[in-house]
Order: sequence, then structure tokens, then C-alpha cells
Amino acid sequence: MEILSQIWSFLGLLTVLQNVLPTQLLSVLHSCFESIQDFFSPYSYFEIPEFNGYCGVDVNDLYRHVNLYLNSINSSSTCPRLTLSRSKSSKLISYTLAPNHTVNDTFRGHHLCWTHQVDNVQDSVEEKRSFSLKLPKRHRLDLLTPYLEHVTARAEEFERVSRERRLFTNNGHGSYESGWSSVPFRHPSTFETLALEPELKTQLMDDLTAFSEGKEFYHKIGRAWKRGYLLYGPPGSGKSSLIAAMANFLCYDVYDLELSKVSDNSELRALLIQTTNRSIIVIEDIDCSINLTGDRMAKTRNNQSMHKKNRHVIGDNAEDNGRVTLSGLLNFTDGLWSCCGEEKVIVFTTNHKDNVDPALVRCGRMDMHVSLGTCGIHAFKVLVKNYLGLDSHALFDVVESCIRSGGTLTPAHIGEILLRNRRDPDVAVKSVLTAMQAKILGADMDATEGGHEYDDMARSPESLGRRLMESPDNWPEGSPEKKKKKDGSTWEKNVKFLVRLRSLTKSDSGRRGV
Repeated sequence: MEILSQIWSFLGLLTVLQNVLPTQLLSVLHSCFESIQDFFSPYSYFEIPEFNGYCGVDVNDLYRHVNLYLNSINSSSTCPRLTLSRSKSSKLISYTLAPNHTVNDTFRGHHLCWTHQVDNVQDSVEEKRSFSLKLPKRHRLDLLTPYLEHVTARAEEFERVSRERRLFTNNGHGSYESGWSSVPFRHPSTFETLALEPELKTQLMDDLTAFSEGKEFYHKIGRAWKRGYLLYGPPGSGKSSLIAAMANFLCYDVYDLELSKVSDNSELRALLIQTTNRSIIVIEDIDCSINLTGDRMAKTRNNQSMHKKNRHVIGDNAEDNGRVTLSGLLNFTDGLWSCCGEEKVIVFTTNHKDNVDPALVRCGRMDMHVSLGTCGIHAFKVLVKNYLGLDSHALFDVVESCIRSGGTLTPAHIGEILLRNRRDPDVAVKSVLTAMQAKILGADMDATEGGHEYDDMARSPESLGRRLMESPDNWPEGSPEKKKKKDGSTWEKNVKFLVRLRSLTKSDSGRRGV
């Protein structure tokens, strides 16, 4: 009791002194006490305020990185009290240390502590927030700089993965403050659900990973940190889905650049400067956006004819004024303007690779040419897994035989058939098989040569079977099969092959009880 009374007496004396002594003297005494405490303490303390300076306007970027870093290490496992939050546009829950609570961390075998300090500002409703880092005093010089670099790198990676991604499109006002408008990018395509052959899928994922981790390499060799991809193949081969899968894999924003809305090269440069790092810039149907190849050939012919007539051309680029030119697009891909920003992926798509100007797709501009076409057996199984939830089916061997015999279809065509018949997996697989058999027979896929009989066969799996079992003489005049019969031995072999497949399909159906 006597000790307690002495403690209370001491506290009362401190209260009296605090009220009597000047504020300046109290501040000096407090600083001396902290200095003595720091001298005998085995730890060093570093404070990271929320704002730089005293005006409270300039946000301290390191404070934000620390907050993101503590989210990434899952502070809930070591801190008993956290503040939870979630924005409307995100599904992730953000963790923030509750005021004046501590979380532990380890780095290079040393224990460190983060404390979230929140103090009320006198005569104000505002709060003064900061993070305090405690680390061993003996190793502070060796730990502080590499640890903060580790915190920053981890925070940036966490922010890249967890932030909401955006899909941008140019709005036709590239010369203004912002020539882009955006919406949230929530395309569900991933490399796991993409209908690609395993070898190509692995090659793409490895290439994208090497690019995203290649900052030091690109700087060392003196090249802009960018990567170009040319995706080409028939409509429905999955070019747009591949772009979405690349964006989800890298966690990048997507800029869909429509060249027909760009008035000239100056606006094109303005748009590209406004794109952010870690983004994918897409120009779809590059051969149809603007006639760059035709313009260049016409210009070459005009210049040659003028040279023959000994005419002087005033201003070689006169005809390029007020429009996007090939040279402007080339400067965007690998010229001086390509180094404006880092970690950017440039993607061109086309249905006809031969129509694209060779200057656009040469090495150094489009680093990787990706051919997308019809589905192989592995891609077909991925689609069946996605749409029907099946890992195997009795008709997979028959489908593989059709694919080897030239009955391949695009992912979009197979997906449409599976989607239409998704309630009955057996009917869905048979419908795809029927469409493949129709392609082998040469059923017309072009609307200009007989309509949509190809799709009609896919809708009715039995229609092709009835045709195969009928006598060819009974087929109607003008039908694709009747025309193909006149081709001779090739047609005969196809019919025999499909009749054999038909018998296999029936036997498999009988064993399955369908």
C-alpha cells in the first residue's frame, strides 16, 4: 500500500509540473527522456507519416506501400485487431492495422515490428496517422534499405494483382486531356479455359512470364520494355479470347485502339502517351482498320511516275497530312515513341496475315506470330470440359478420327453447338461429330453457295446419317453431296470413312444405352 501511495504521489507531482512548467520546457524534457530511452534500447525506430511535410497535402507513397505490404502478408495471423474494408468494385477485403496496434514480420532472420500510430490533432477532428518500424539497432544499416525495397516490390506486385483492371477505348478526342474512356474489365477467359493445344498454351505462358520479369534484361540490352504479338487465323478461332486470357494472366489493363477514330499521327502519339504501364494495347483487324499497305503502294507508284516525268514533288508527306500513316504506326511499335512507358504488350490481330504490310509484322515489331485456327483434339476436350463438365466421352476417339481426316471446326463453332445442346451431353457431342462429318463431305459453309445447311446438319445429328445410308442416286440435285460425288475417288473415300464412323457411333451409343 505504501508503494502505491508513493506512485500516486509521483503521478500527482507530474500532473502539477505539467500544468505549471512552460510548454517549451516540457518539450525539452520529453525529448531528453526519449533520447535516453533510445540510447539504452536495443531497437531503432523509424516513423513513416501518411503525408510528406506539414501541410498534409503531398501523400507519402511509402506509407501506401507499407499498407499494401501488410495486406499482402496477411496481418490477421499475427495481429489481434484489424480494420476491414472493401470497395464496391472489388471482391477483395482490405486489412488495415487498428490504431496503435502492432504486427510482427521477419526479414533475413531478424524480427521486425510495424505499429500503426493514430493521434488526434489538437482542436481538430482530423487524425495524424503513421507507421512506426522497429528493427534491431545493431543491424539497422544492413536491414533498412533492402527491407524497404522488399516492402515496395511486394506492395507493387500485390497492387497489380488485386486492383480492378480496366478496358479502355479511344473516344475520338486524343488531343485533349484524356482520349480514352474505360469500363471495368471482367472478361472470364483464362489460359485454363482457353481452347488451345497444350504446347502453344505453355509457350505463350512462358513467354509472357519471361517478359513480365525481364525489366533488368531489357534495360541491359538497351531495348524498350515491350512485347509484340501478331494473332492471325479465321473468324471464331479465339483471338479475342486469347487477348483476354493474356490480360488476366498478367493482370494488365487493356487499351482497344480503333484506328478509324484517330485523325492523324499527332493524335495517335497523344493517345499512346496516355496509356499506362503494365497494359496491353490491341489493334484488331489491322488489315481492315486503315489501308496502310494500299496507301504505301499507291504512294510508291505515284512517286515513280512523277520521277519519270521529271516532276518535282513538293513535300513528300503532303498526302499524309490529316490521317494516320504507316510510319506513324511504326513509330508506335518500335520507333522513338515506343519507349514512352514500360511493360507494355502490343497485339495486332488479323483474319488474313497475307494482307498485312510486311513492315508491320517483321521481327522487332511483332516478336511472336501466333497462328490460331481450328480445334485439335486437346482443344476440343477443353471445350467439352468447359461447356459440359465432361472429362471423357465414348465418342472422343471418333471425334479424333474426324479431326485427323479434315473435319476440324473453329472453337466458336464447336462452342455454339455445345452451348445449344448443353442440357444433354451425349446429344451435344454427337452434334459436333455430325458437323465434323458434314465438313469432311464438303457440306457448304458459305452462305453464298447454298445457305446454312452445315449448321442445319449440326442441329439435327440424324440428318447426315440418313444421307449416308441412302443411295447417292436419291440425293437431291444441287446438294453438296451430289456435287462432291462427281469428284471421283476422294469423295468415295470420304463416304466410306464416314459410314464406318457412323457404325462406330451407333455401337458406342448402344453400349452407353443411349
